[in-house]
Amino acid sequence: MAERKWDGIRGQLIIRNETLYVWSRGEELMTDRFPEYVSLSKILPSGTVIDGEIMPFKDGQPLSFQVLQTRIGRKNVTKKVLEDAPVVLVAYDLLEWQGKDIREEPLTTRRHFLEQLISEFDTKGVLKLSELIHCDSWEALMLARLDSRTFQSEGLMLKRKNSTYQTGRRRGDWWKWKIDPLTIDAVMIYAQRGSGRRANLYTDYTFGVWEGEQLIPFTKAYSGLTDKEFNEVTQWVRQNTLERFGPVRSVRPTLVFELAFEGIQVSSRHKSGIALRFPRILRWRKDKTAREANTMEDLRKLLQQY
Repeated sequence: MAERKWDGIRGQLIIRNETLYVWSRGEELMTDRFPEYVSLSKILPSGTVIDGEIMPFKDGQPLSFQVLQTRIGRKNVTKKVLEDAPVVLVAYDLLEWQGKDIREEPLTTRRHFLEQLISEFDTKGVLKLSELIHCDSWEALMLARLDSRTFQSEGLMLKRKNSTYQTGRRRGDWWKWKIDPLTIDAVMIYAQRGSGRRANLYTDYTFGVWEGEQLIPFTKAYSGLTDKEFNEVTQWVRQNTLERFGPVRSVRPTLVFELAFEGIQVSSRHKSGIALRFPRILRWRKDKTAREANTMEDLRKLLQQY
């Protein structure tokens, strides 16, 4: 069974005694943050537990995770926030049905009951069924995966039809088949010490790309290198510092790194006007000079494309 892997917040919707609760994957109660779901307590029967993805959704289309971020951590959800970042629950599993725990039933059975539930009750568009992708070959599934960004999706989820619902990070029955990340070559322009066991190493970097003769800072990254590489960069930073700003050092703009990221969005909070989703270091490009790094124009093309 194949479905799209959505880029939202994993959540469980629980209805007991006509009261609704929304729980995060991290076992945090989030009911107050998503008042859109409260009406479901009067629509869906008690003894219903749904697993799914909390998604920003408007005009029949999923929105970017950046939109959902405007609601994360907010205790006071204003009318404007509800209008700018409305959410739905994209349901892909049913854990409790008519008060009965069905997690040990095969996925096909749970899916049948979920489809029955959503077709039987008018949830006013707040609850949406995760659509299945019907393909008759692995080649067709590959093409569907490659087209994921068209749907604001991270790739595909592949699930065994006879799988039970398991807790924790179990492998074997459900598999993420994510799309390859977007990449860009950038120049490191600032470095900062890490934390914990990396407190003595410079592991947090700010990167820039070219706009004419100027390097424009556009993202930060702090993961992706080996311990040996972090030690090597740290020695280099100490020898090539230009200025110090508290814990931050500006460095000679000569080191090039290939960065990977899952998505790209317009952002008014960043000087570059662009924000990346999950940026991290893919590799240290010792084979490239700083002038061979990418440009703001390259980023804008990616932004236009995706």
